[in-house]
Amino acid sequence: MNYSPYQVFDREYWAELRESVPLTLSALELKQLQGINERVSIEEVCDIYLPLSRLLNLYVTNRIQRRFVRDQFLGRKVGKVPYIISLAGSVAVGKSTTARILQALLQCWSEHPKVALITTDGFLYPNAHLKEHDLMKRKGFPESYDINALVKFVADIKSGNARVTAPVYSHFSYDIEPDKEVVVEQPDIVILEGLNVLQSGLEYPNDPHRVFVSDFVDFSIYVDADTANLENWYVQRFLQLRESAFTDSSSYFHHYAKLDEQEAKNVALNIWRTINGKNLVENILPTRERANLILTKDLNHQVHQVKLRK
Repeated sequence: MNYSPYQVFDREYWAELRESVPLTLSALELKQLQGINERVSIEEVCDIYLPLSRLLNLYVTNRIQRRFVRDQFLGRKVGKVPYIISLAGSVAVGKSTTARILQALLQCWSEHPKVALITTDGFLYPNAHLKEHDLMKRKGFPESYDINALVKFVADIKSGNARVTAPVYSHFSYDIEPDKEVVVEQPDIVILEGLNVLQSGLEYPNDPHRVFVSDFVDFSIYVDADTANLENWYVQRFLQLRESAFTDSSSYFHHYAKLDEQEAKNVALNIWRTINGKNLVENILPTRERANLILTKDLNHQVHQVKLRK
């Protein structure tokens, strides 16, 4: 017998777990939540994301009930502490779209109407720091993040602080926006989306006392796909950006808009194989088996398998 820490569900079985959860997203709203080069259908929402929102709602409701029992035992209210969901996966796998869809669905549940979405991109070091430390070609790797600031941010949220702020990252300027911040004011749920949110002390055996984002997470999700598909999606996204965002003269990547299609493909493949693909193999993929739930996508960006930790 092959033992696994996960229960594995095909798409058809998982879809049945939706039960009577209503669809609260319109086709237009869903379209607005999708990233470039992604086509998430209403059917995908019904089959995959509604059952997942039901599961998460049950977890959060259970946490609220346990908090009530704790407060009853102590004879006083400790205060509101948000439920933190982390969402990890490779560049180009569709993490941001998954996070936005989950946010839209979860905030429709009466038990937790306030759902905040934070991306860890805001905790990348500014380009000036990365250039000074020769890390521009390591952007996205663990050392390119201000981990101390990220951990403090999550710890402050988990401590029930009334107001916590996070930096804002611009994919247009490819840098931190110095005069902007995201304000988080005691939401019911926080969705934390990023490349390395599942990292733990296993990656740092020589620093056993270090604290990680994963130490504060209540439920973790990993969006998975075959490496060849990820590479293809990254290249296709790059080509689409070359004809849209890159054409703006103020874009950091404007110089790529002047490339012909084959030159652009070559550039995208080089970036993938020397940076994003390398980061995936070395730092992101090794954290996959720590997730509470794994969504596995096929060639068409559709989830065909769900793994739930036992």
